[in-house]
Amino acid sequence: MPIPLYLLGLAVFAQGTSEFMLSGLVPDIAGDLHVSIPAAGALTSAFAVGMIVGAPLMAILSLRWPKRRALLVFLTAFMLVHVVGAVTTSFGVLLATRVLGALANAGFLAVGLTTATGMVAPHLKGRATSVLLGGVTMACVAGVPGGALLGQLWGWRSAFWAVALVCVPAVLAIMWSVPDTSPADPAPAHAPGARRELRALRGPRLLVTLGLGMLVNGATFCTFTYLAPFATTVAGVGEAWVPAVLALFGAGSFAGVTVAGRLSDARPVLVLVPGGLALFVGWLLLSATAGYPAVAVVLVLVQGMLSFGVGSTLITRALYAADEAPSLGGSFATAALNVGAAVGPALGGLAIGAGLGFRSPLWLSALLVALAFALAGLARVAERTRELN
Repeated sequence: MPIPLYLLGLAVFAQGTSEFMLSGLVPDIAGDLHVSIPAAGALTSAFAVGMIVGAPLMAILSLRWPKRRALLVFLTAFMLVHVVGAVTTSFGVLLATRVLGALANAGFLAVGLTTATGMVAPHLKGRATSVLLGGVTMACVAGVPGGALLGQLWGWRSAFWAVALVCVPAVLAIMWSVPDTSPADPAPAHAPGARRELRALRGPRLLVTLGLGMLVNGATFCTFTYLAPFATTVAGVGEAWVPAVLALFGAGSFAGVTVAGRLSDARPVLVLVPGGLALFVGWLLLSATAGYPAVAVVLVLVQGMLSFGVGSTLITRALYAADEAPSLGGSFATAALNVGAAVGPALGGLAIGAGLGFRSPLWLSALLVALAFALAGLARVAERTRELN
């Protein structure tokens, strides 16, 4: 894989850390800025909404920009809003930086997916995608626990400064190593157009794949968001071991993305069907065996691997299905994943709020994976019907 791919992965690591690190910083932010904990929790929701809206919007905005320029603009903006967030004493300003940071993150990831797959041979999109998404999984392994540790030692602002600092070498690396390629051939007949690409994105296979990605990612974050209280109150894991449990899920996700990257180009069905079935069974099994901490910990690792292995393979298949929309395909994949990342935790929160306990997010995760299989089956029947007619 080209070295610039790994440099893009470094930038995605910084952005993934920013997206997830607030889970350990909300109480400190609330106390420092004199707002309630639910109000501080809105910072996470604001980021998710910004990612959903920003992916297609920023991709369209940068459609005619050279890829290197687009990546630098988005990453520099992301870095600067974290500097503002680190120094502000206003909750309103901090909330605005989360929205702007999400817009920049969404734009970078959308363009980054397109750039990454354009750096390799057409049949290696899965491996390129796995390198980029490896940054997200490494954020779960190291970035999020690291951000929480910085918050404990030097306050929540230090975590924002750390994210901004990690962006600096990524900006310099992109400036020096990512090819300054234009988005399309200069001939007008081949110039990229949002309207043309949007038409190409209406294909039923792509829409189904995006729906599957949304459901699987929703299942992942429905449980991951509440993994800490599940581990302590249901599995009986001591609070001191919670960061290790979260890091274990992240380690599994990194392994899943890495292995799936080598299989998703040539043998995607091998990942999606057996992997999806194992994912469904795994959520139910984790709920049923939560009283045995050793078993639960092993299953956390396995579920992290399966969740991100299946999820990253679906992203790869979406990029293949969006071949006629090279600039906007990545943005729609990004938006679909973030819809799942927003809806999944909301469903889990509703179940917990209804008194169903901390096992309920796992039941919902299994249900979302089952719905993904149902959607895939219905799509297959519809496709066969069209072929026969």
